[in-house]
Amino acid sequence: MIVPAFNAARTIAGVVTDLRAELPALEIVVVDDGSNDDTASIARAAGCVVVTLEVNSGKGAALVAGFEDALARGKRVAVTVDADGQHPASEARLVLEAPTAEHALVLGVRDLDRDGAPRANRFSNSASNFFLSRFAHRALHDTQCGLRRYPIAETLALRARGRGYDYEAEVVLRAIWSGLEVIETPVRVLYPAERTTHFHSARDPWRIIRTVLGAVGERWLRPSAPFEEAQ
Repeated sequence: MIVPAFNAARTIAGVVTDLRAELPALEIVVVDDGSNDDTASIARAAGCVVVTLEVNSGKGAALVAGFEDALARGKRVAVTVDADGQHPASEARLVLEAPTAEHALVLGVRDLDRDGAPRANRFSNSASNFFLSRFAHRALHDTQCGLRRYPIAETLALRARGRGYDYEAEVVLRAIWSGLEVIETPVRVLYPAERTTHFHSARDPWRIIRTVLGAVGERWLRPSAPFEEAQ
């Protein structure tokens, strides 16, 4: 279990407690993305493995650091959960136990209207889904959900370049292009009134589009690399 976290001191203990109650056998790795609060010390006190980035580098960079740490310790699969408490551990279990091959990428798919997502989130996700579906040549219903199951070695082999929220969108495209199985599974999420998000609803969607267009251009110019390396 990998939890990328930036200034999540208020919520990280609750996230870890929930995960431990639902999935007691799983190791929890918290990637502290250059936080300037007590995120890392709270995670260590809760018994988590903590990977620390000295400066805030973005969610994608935190995920990559977590994957590299997990791979070095012999792990093959990782479920990622956001540190803000929006992903109940019961939903993380559903993603972990999705009935598909270990090397598949499993995407949690939210019902943003049902779960009360802010309007800006619904808009940015719809825009991302629209563009990525066309470049992927298949329907994608949630390209921004952070609740996922990644095949670690295969994901790192995709060489996604995004280091912010664009990483998650880029990985989906590169995985499809490389021939990895990509499946979607419905999940429930929480949007409490006091939730803190670091996603910038005006800036980050454009970064996602820019990164995706860069990946599309790279594929067009070099159709055989690096997309075949994960097969």
